[in-house]
Order: sequence, then structure tokens, then C-alpha cells
Amino acid sequence: QVQLVESGGGLVQAGGSLTLSCAASGRTFASHAMGWFRQAPGKEREFVAAITWNGGREHYADSVEGRFTISRDNAKNTIYLQMNMLKPEDTAVYYCAADLSYGGPYYYSDSASDYNYWGQGTQVTVSS
Repeated sequence: QVQLVESGGGLVQAGGSLTLSCAASGRTFASHAMGWFRQAPGKEREFVAAITWNGGREHYADSVEGRFTISRDNAKNTIYLQMNMLKPEDTAVYYCAADLSYGGPYYYSDSASDYNYWGQGTQVTVSS
């Protein structure tokens, strides 16, 4: 059974930092791009960040560029999201996802419909 399990969410004050982790089990995603999305109450799920299968390229939503960093450790089948300078508008449930497309070494997607596996989500709350 394939599972993606996020951890590391919590309550933090504005300006603070959190690091999310997403551990995969049931199969390896070392050859696939992976990403982070988030969904705030009453809003649609939105793209946050993505990383190519080898970690060579990263892509960020404009709203988090310069504050968030996505990374991966293929030996551990785990991806991370380092979030700095958090703002109240970053409050959301954060989801990791795996994209099984074979698009080459520089492939990544910012479209949720391209992702095949999803975690259950972890809540991040940023207080003002």
C-alpha cells in the first residue's frame, strides 16, 4: 500500500519557521517529481512548490518564493518543505504529492491534476 505521510505542522507566530516532512512508503518515488500544495478554509487547493526527481530544479509559487525551500532525500524516500518568515496567510493544510509522469530530468508540475498520490495533510497555523 502506497502512503505519503506528512509531519511537522503546528502553530507558529508570524515571522517564525517550520519544516514539514513527507515520508513515502510502499514504493519508491526516487524517479519522480514531487510537490507540496496547500488548502486554506474556503479556498481551493493551490500549488506551493515542486522538485524534480533528482532535486536538480525547484519551482515555487510567487507567494512563497524566497521564503520556502523544497528539498528531497531519495535514500530516505522523503521530501521536505522548509518554511521561513511565515505569514498568517500561509495558514492552511499542507499536502505532499507524487507525480508519476516521466517527463525527463527537469520535469515538474504545478498542476494538482498531474499528481497521482497524496498525503493526508498537516495543519499549519500562523498567528499574527
